[in-house]
Amino acid sequence: MILYPAIDLKDGQCVRLFKGAMEQATVFSDDPAAQARAFVDQGAEWLHLVDLNGAFAGKPVNAAAVESILAAVRVPCQLGGGIRDMATIEAWLAKGLRRVILGTVAVENPDLVREAARAFPGQVAVGIDARAGRVATKGWAEETDVQVTDLAKAFEDAGVAAIIYTDIDRDGAMQGPNIAATAALAHATSIPVIASGGVSSLQDLLALRDSGAPLDGAISGRALYDGKLDLAAALKALKP
Repeated sequence: MILYPAIDLKDGQCVRLFKGAMEQATVFSDDPAAQARAFVDQGAEWLHLVDLNGAFAGKPVNAAAVESILAAVRVPCQLGGGIRDMATIEAWLAKGLRRVILGTVAVENPDLVREAARAFPGQVAVGIDARAGRVATKGWAEETDVQVTDLAKAFEDAGVAAIIYTDIDRDGAMQGPNIAATAALAHATSIPVIASGGVSSLQDLLALRDSGAPLDGAISGRALYDGKLDLAAALKALKP
């Protein structure tokens, strides 16, 4: 199971939100590239990047910060937030991103997800962010009536590389991930699932790994910044 350190970007800084609320942002670093290097120096083999402003604006906002990270590290990076058309997808992949994460458009324009997955095999993931099993879009600001498993199954044959599943009520709250919901989703789809939201300790990671669900990875942010989760130790514990 891959551990993805998260770098959430707001106004060019590395932050963590509490349950997705932009007004509850804690700044952890004003140098995203340095933060990325620090994670890689500790052994990270992937990085998970989020353009928080972009998720609300519907277009890239923290591009300079993302580009500084791509220039600073050689590990693959995935990015979500504000990626809602083919031109933006193409531009990010051309700049060196390994994978783009499509969230809002997965609900509003699923044909774009399928088109992108065909055009860029292995480089398009779907971000499914949910409260109480229902998908939220546009930076988690709008809730829909779409069920998590229904959305995942809609892309079963699309060729997407992964689903990043976030339980919004756990995100940044340091309360542990929603293991039951994450495992249920992983069992319901053949698409690799990456767990996100609430991963705050080594015990959380091991519980996800040992849940019996075929999880591909887990994302952690605040716990790494707070020192509650030691990245190097966690990576070592997750090695087969």
